[in-house]
Amino acid sequence: MDTFDFIISWLENLIWNTPEAFPAMVVVLLSFGVFITFRLGFIQIRRFGHGLKVVTGFYDDPDDDGDINHFQALTTALSATVGIGNIAGVALAIHYGGPGALFWMWVTAILGMAIKFTEVTLAQEYRSQNPDGTVSGGPMYYIERGLGPNWKWLAFAFAISAAICAFLTGNAVQANTVADVMKTDFQIPTAITGLITASLVAAVILGGIKRIGKVTSKLVPFMGILYVAGAIIILLLNYDAVLPSLWTIVSNAFNPQAGALGVGSGALIFTLSYGVQRGLFSNEAGQGSAPIAHSAARTDEPVREGVVALLEPFIDTLIICTMTGLVIVSTGSWDMQHKSAVDPSADIVSYEVTTEMDGQKANPDARVLYFENGLPENGTMTHYSFPVDTMFADGGYSQPFTGRVEITEQGAMAYGENGTQLTSLYGGVVQNGAPLTSAAFEKGLNPLFPGGGYLVTFAVLLFAISTSISWSYYGDRAAQYLFGFKSIFWYRLAFVGMHFLGAVATLTVVWNFGDVMLGLMAFFNIVALFALSGVAYKITKTYFSKDHETPES
Repeated sequence: MDTFDFIISWLENLIWNTPEAFPAMVVVLLSFGVFITFRLGFIQIRRFGHGLKVVTGFYDDPDDDGDINHFQALTTALSATVGIGNIAGVALAIHYGGPGALFWMWVTAILGMAIKFTEVTLAQEYRSQNPDGTVSGGPMYYIERGLGPNWKWLAFAFAISAAICAFLTGNAVQANTVADVMKTDFQIPTAITGLITASLVAAVILGGIKRIGKVTSKLVPFMGILYVAGAIIILLLNYDAVLPSLWTIVSNAFNPQAGALGVGSGALIFTLSYGVQRGLFSNEAGQGSAPIAHSAARTDEPVREGVVALLEPFIDTLIICTMTGLVIVSTGSWDMQHKSAVDPSADIVSYEVTTEMDGQKANPDARVLYFENGLPENGTMTHYSFPVDTMFADGGYSQPFTGRVEITEQGAMAYGENGTQLTSLYGGVVQNGAPLTSAAFEKGLNPLFPGGGYLVTFAVLLFAISTSISWSYYGDRAAQYLFGFKSIFWYRLAFVGMHFLGAVATLTVVWNFGDVMLGLMAFFNIVALFALSGVAYKITKTYFSKDHETPES
């Protein structure tokens, strides 16, 4: 098992972090974005209005082939893309790259709009009708049908990667995130959370794409509006900080400066790299997942669904991610310490013992960091590599921690003065990921009411469940392509079971394995998109050479 873990970690690092300064996978995705943007004449700008017109139902025709309307196809794809990346991904980008990373997320979104248009247009052009009258499409179909039988191996490779990725990243990881949050915030056992969320996912996905489309068409607007409304309220309360925050984001994109606590890279290449990576992860442009959902849209014009799809990165990154980033920057939360419970044994906590001191310890082989009145005496304690503030033994912050932390290869344990083991310490720490976004909402909404961070908790819950719902469809279409139409039901059953297991299991290797499959999906898809870019260009040129002022045209 250790060998398997090593191989998966090595592959994950090779695909997404090589070379470290600016990964090759990021370069490939960006290169296609720039290429197709120029080839299609900045279609994401020129035809944005047409996309809005299509998604409002102006061209809907119930007699067209397909399973769901344009709006339901958009919300199904958005329910997979709008998720943890919008909450945790933006915070990660700002933590490591500084506020300027958000600017490069915007650039990625603009290029991603053209990529989404291309892959969805091709998916509609080459989709296939199933025995029961439904349709299936996606990269595996436009690879095989567009590039010919000699490329069927690439189609199979994409489908295998997609089926596994849906099982893991789109399912088990989402369940694990929800279970972890509910346990941390409300002490709900992971098995209970897993049972509830697996039941909800099962109730939706076993009804197929039509039920998925109906649910996501209501859930996605609700959760998106709720989250954005919370962010807008914070920005209105901090209206005088909004323009300075925007200037900070733009200026730091080209001249990054580390914050007062040292947060942020202070180096242009890392600011750009983190922004681009998080942007791509958030809107999923080029990964080949969204075309599977959009293939189900009812239309006889592939380009119509393409212009709907280009709205996704705009909504996902230019609206929702921007709201998250502005809240984090305008409240100053990205570069400050926040009161928080700290698990002494967490991976994000590290210790350095500079001086050995005599004293009591439960494990004779442990190194010991001693605390007096909340401060370390013989070394340092860091959280996300930044020194912690005064530590307390209670959540009321009334008892400065006096005791010790014993550090071994197995982890760290905190003990009070009387030798009682403490599962948590409390103090000011620099946050990252979803906890940083939660802290920013808590700080931003505090003038109106306490507990604003729970809005982020609720959003994580809804986003993760909706992501699982949509990725189940991506996975079962991949399974159908590989094993036939009858495999869909069994894949869905296994998907629900994996959702529960994901909630109760430790998932480090699952995260890495899912990222490997996601990287392979993107690579296989981009190869096909480059090869079929000429087809996309011809279809687009033909469509817009006609009059589209009326639904019948």
